[in-house]
Amino acid sequence: VVALFARLRLVLTEEYTLALEESELEPISTREMLDKQGPNIFLGAFAALASYALFHIVTIFPLSWILLGESQLIGNVLIIQVFGACIGIVATIASGVIADRIGKRTTVSLMAILIGIFALFAPLLMSGTPAMQDAFILIGFALLGISYGQASGTVTANFERRFRYAGAALTSDFAWLFGAAFAPLIALGLSVHFGLVAVSLYLISAVFCTLLALRINKHLEASD
Repeated sequence: VVALFARLRLVLTEEYTLALEESELEPISTREMLDKQGPNIFLGAFAALASYALFHIVTIFPLSWILLGESQLIGNVLIIQVFGACIGIVATIASGVIADRIGKRTTVSLMAILIGIFALFAPLLMSGTPAMQDAFILIGFALLGISYGQASGTVTANFERRFRYAGAALTSDFAWLFGAAFAPLIALGLSVHFGLVAVSLYLISAVFCTLLALRINKHLEASD
């Protein structure tokens, strides 16, 4: 609902209307988009993978794991997640300032590395005391805010102008599908069978995909 409202607000802006009148924005079929911009779409999706994977690892997964372990009341966890969401909002705003200073790609790369380091401590924090579990959620939201704020636009400049709007939207959809759609189920299932170290491996694999996609994107830009 929020995404739909935001896009409707965008369509109603004078800038969008002007771009439409000047034919800078044209209706594009999904087939044509995938045929001509497929590599950029999937590159962008994997560039945002670490952020989208982290999204549900700090929201849905803690609720499921703590409910199974009965280490604290779910109501308390939800309160911590509300505080975490507030931290995430501030971090998302801060991500714009950081990206302006060091660059969008550098910001996303740095945050991917920090997410990887965070993943190493996931088993320790989630298997610890309620305070340690709360720390996992709060730290995770801080990392999520900065990384998520910049992740979706890392390869937007690769698209041709007429594909850019639809391409960015489709890239975000694929990133959500690959990184977040099955994250809680996969993380919980692996953790039940192999322990919390599986969460670390899951996040680290997403970090690897993000760094590899950013590396490939940088190489392609240098080639052009």
